[in-house]
Amino acid sequence: MRIGSKRNDVKRGRTGGFSMVELAVVLAVIMIITAVSLPYFFQAFGTYQLNDAATQVAGILKFTRYEAIRGNAPVSLQIRQVTTPRAMTNIWTDSNGDATEQNTEKQVLLDDNIVLDAGNVPPNTAALATGVGVSTLTAVSFSSSAGSITFDQRGAVTPAAVNVLYVGNLARPTYGYRAVVMFPSGSVQIWTADATASAGWSQIY
Repeated sequence: MRIGSKRNDVKRGRTGGFSMVELAVVLAVIMIITAVSLPYFFQAFGTYQLNDAATQVAGILKFTRYEAIRGNAPVSLQIRQVTTPRAMTNIWTDSNGDATEQNTEKQVLLDDNIVLDAGNVPPNTAALATGVGVSTLTAVSFSSSAGSITFDQRGAVTPAAVNVLYVGNLARPTYGYRAVVMFPSGSVQIWTADATASAGWSQIY
C-alpha cells in the first residue's frame, strides 16, 4: 500500500504544473508574437483613424449642403485651428451665418495634425487631379481665424471650384493620406493613397 501511495505522489508531482523552463519558453513565444504583430496593429489602427476622419469631414460637408438646400439660403462650413483645450481642427456648420460656433450647430473636432491645411498637401496631387478628372484641385486653406466652404441655396459650391481637404497624420506619414473632394455641384468623394502616393490615388467613396 505504501509503494502505491508513493507512486501516486510522484505522478501528482510530475503533472501538478509547469516547470520554469516551460514558462520561460511560453513567455518568449508570447513576446515574439507581440513584437511581430504590434507594427501591423498600429498600422491598421492608423488607417482606421484616417478613414474615420475623412468620413466625418465628408459627412459634415454633406450636412452643410443639405442645410443650404433646406433653408433655401447660402450656408458655410467653417474650419478653424484651435489651441484650447488642446490643438485641434474645429469644423462646424455655420447655420446662422455669423462665423461663430454655437453649441446648437453641428461640429466635428479632429486632432490638429489630422486635417491638413493647404501648406501640408500630400505628394503626387497631380495624380489625384487626373483620377478625379479635372485639371486643377483647390486645396482649402484655413487657419485659426479664417477658412470656409460655402454652398448656395441649390447646394452648389460657391465660388465654383473643385475643392479638396486632405486628411493625414503628420506624425505618422506611413499611414498614408485621404482626400475629401468637393465638386462644384456639391457632391463629395473620398480618395486614398499610400505614404508616397507612388501608386496613385484610388476612390473609396
